[in-house]
Amino acid sequence: MTRNFCTYFDKNYMLKGLALYHSLLRHCQNFNLWILCFDDITYDILKKLSLKNVELIKLYDFEDEKLLAVKSGRKVFEYCWTCTPSLPLYILKQNPNLEMITYLDADLFFYDSPKSVYDEFGDNSIMIIPHNFSEDQKFREKTSGIYNVSMLIFRNDPNALECLNWWRERCLEWCFDYYEDGKFGDQLYLNDWPNKFKKVCVLENPGANVASWNVRKYNPSKWPLIFYHFHNIRIYNIFGKIIAKNQNINGIENKFIFSKYSQTLTDCLSDVKKIDKKINYNLESAFKYVLREIKNMVIFRKEDQ
Repeated sequence: MTRNFCTYFDKNYMLKGLALYHSLLRHCQNFNLWILCFDDITYDILKKLSLKNVELIKLYDFEDEKLLAVKSGRKVFEYCWTCTPSLPLYILKQNPNLEMITYLDADLFFYDSPKSVYDEFGDNSIMIIPHNFSEDQKFREKTSGIYNVSMLIFRNDPNALECLNWWRERCLEWCFDYYEDGKFGDQLYLNDWPNKFKKVCVLENPGANVASWNVRKYNPSKWPLIFYHFHNIRIYNIFGKIIAKNQNINGIENKFIFSKYSQTLTDCLSDVKKIDKKINYNLESAFKYVLREIKNMVIFRKEDQ
């Protein structure tokens, strides 16, 4: 069966988006991936890379009057969030024969097949994933939401389309990078979906959407890691080699989770540099990496004393 995915990113997220794509190549046998390119640089580079199973969408072709009406009043990433529900709707409108569409954040990375996710989804209409916060992160649920916009599945049926259209209207009304009256970005709108819409699958698979906020609950000996959410991590360019870091990850988890991601990012950087040697991805330098490592060593020594 062919899985249909969609995501979006600009040049600053391009390496992460490419890493997501390569992880799908490894772990999803048959798929299509629609990528909404938020700038011309991203579109041009991806076009030259000739990515298998990928369809590119120009921002100019995607934007409609309602999106353009709110664009100037939002930061770049706030506008990206505003566009989240519009992307699956756009693809389903352009491809009415699709059975379903799966939205993926660009900073996800697959370590195993998503088959078990779809098995759990079954014949439902909508799928959402809880943050599943660890105890020390529970306080974040109020402002970040019960559910995480990371991987969302929408069947091409009236119920899911109603949900997407409702979500789009809410994001057009309000979608900002701060908490206000039970809203934050595009995410807190998901809180009411299990009660507001029919056939909503709340995914229980503990190997899906492992992230910094729940990794301490994850047990790799019991649950295969399906995908990790590399949200808010630091990415360093050490003379052409990429190192992804999160100081909350211990040594074993870092080797298991982050090393493969770092290598894939490095490979993606090498591929893109063949097309554009001068492009800047806002990667942190080797100098900053060394300074941060020294700072962490000092902190750890003080804690041990």
